[in-house]
Amino acid sequence: MKKETWENICYAPLYGFFKLHALLPLCVLYVLSDILFFPLFYIVRYRRKMVFRNMRNAFPEKSVAEIRRLEKDFYHHFCDYIVETIKLLHISDEEMHRRMQFYGMEQLDKVTAAGRSCLVYLGHYGNWEWIPSVTLWSQTPQVLFAQIYRPLKNRWFDRFFLNLRSRFHSCGIAKQDTLREIIRFRNSGQITVTGFMADQTPSPANIHFWMTFLNQDTPVLTGVEKIARKVDSAVFYFDVEKVRRGYYTATVREVCLCPKESAEFEITRRYMELMQTTIERNPAGWLWTHDRWKHSYLKHK
Repeated sequence: MKKETWENICYAPLYGFFKLHALLPLCVLYVLSDILFFPLFYIVRYRRKMVFRNMRNAFPEKSVAEIRRLEKDFYHHFCDYIVETIKLLHISDEEMHRRMQFYGMEQLDKVTAAGRSCLVYLGHYGNWEWIPSVTLWSQTPQVLFAQIYRPLKNRWFDRFFLNLRSRFHSCGIAKQDTLREIIRFRNSGQITVTGFMADQTPSPANIHFWMTFLNQDTPVLTGVEKIARKVDSAVFYFDVEKVRRGYYTATVREVCLCPKESAEFEITRRYMELMQTTIERNPAGWLWTHDRWKHSYLKHK
């Protein structure tokens, strides 16, 4: 029996569990989110030490009591993120269009209508799994929307999330194939809008730029900027805001229209400044469980 077939059989009950819960309305799923919060926060204590440390370092002006409140707010949001992601298995385009709204899309449409592709900076903020619904807001149907993803070690979960992210007819590009695929699309004449989750930690070998981010020396990914220069794509940022439970907005912010004319690291710096503004507006919406500063010791070697 092929490994993929065996995995499908083994994980079929889990998929059935997810699918069954996806049939529930979000108001019911949020009750389950509130129930999930208690064991995750108080019993499992999932990465709580890391979350507290990250928040304490990011907001040194806040008291311990304020950080503890932020910590709880984050875990409530994180539980919402889980049930909202499951809901993607059964949600209509109309409901998604109502719950995830995009503003400033005319900026992307103007660039793509002129025959140029766009790169879009994203962050692990709000519910990033809902961002591919941007295709519901585009006025240029001939444009291909894509997102760069890091393949998971578990192949079943990798396929599961790839299918979820393709729910609104966008294309997934594995991280290691990024430049090759973008160049292939360009050479074929296909106009693309490609999203990058760029608030991750670069590997030690790929650290080329440092800046102060959330009050800490932070190594920053520079690959998006390099690709933008190579293919001369306009660069934007999706500024996500959680309006209320189950409702998000993403505002298109211009980063750079002419990458080849920008100074080195100017695009990267601008993105990180915009990302920090997003986080400071409502810190609970960012993914604090990520060990964002694990390589910071290298700055002082």
